[in-house]
Amino acid sequence: MQPIMPCLWFDTKALEAARFYTSIFPRSKVIEITRYSAAGPGAKGSVMTVRFKLDGQEFIALNGGPQYAFTPAISLSVSCKTQKDVDRLWTKLTRGGKPVQCGWLTDKYGLSWQIVPKALPKLLATKDLAKTERVMRAMFEMQKLDVAKLKKAGKGKSAG
Repeated sequence: MQPIMPCLWFDTKALEAARFYTSIFPRSKVIEITRYSAAGPGAKGSVMTVRFKLDGQEFIALNGGPQYAFTPAISLSVSCKTQKDVDRLWTKLTRGGKPVQCGWLTDKYGLSWQIVPKALPKLLATKDLAKTERVMRAMFEMQKLDVAKLKKAGKGKSAG
């Protein structure tokens, strides 16, 4: 077990969500499922927690009831090597969910994700404030990030 592991609170769909996420990312699997006992608070035998791995990162999903829901105040950020990776993840994670803006989306379970091409931080890590502004303006016009358009904006060319 990792010393620090994100715990995702679900109402009742922790196992379903874990299986969905592990079907999307490489090097991913469900590791362990625990169930509620007669002591509760969930129904005896129902799934309490699911420990799972996404591309090597471990998570715990908890069926804790309806008291809490996800907000965009916390999100999972995924660094993508290529536009093809961005496109693939975007398509899979928005299925049943919704695109937001600037590479953010909300999946069908309400969890927020940032699907970020590795090129973006490189384009923004410059002392050229005009370049940073152009890239940021282009990004603000996008839902799913487009590497080619971001690079064009960085060069001072129309992102359209």
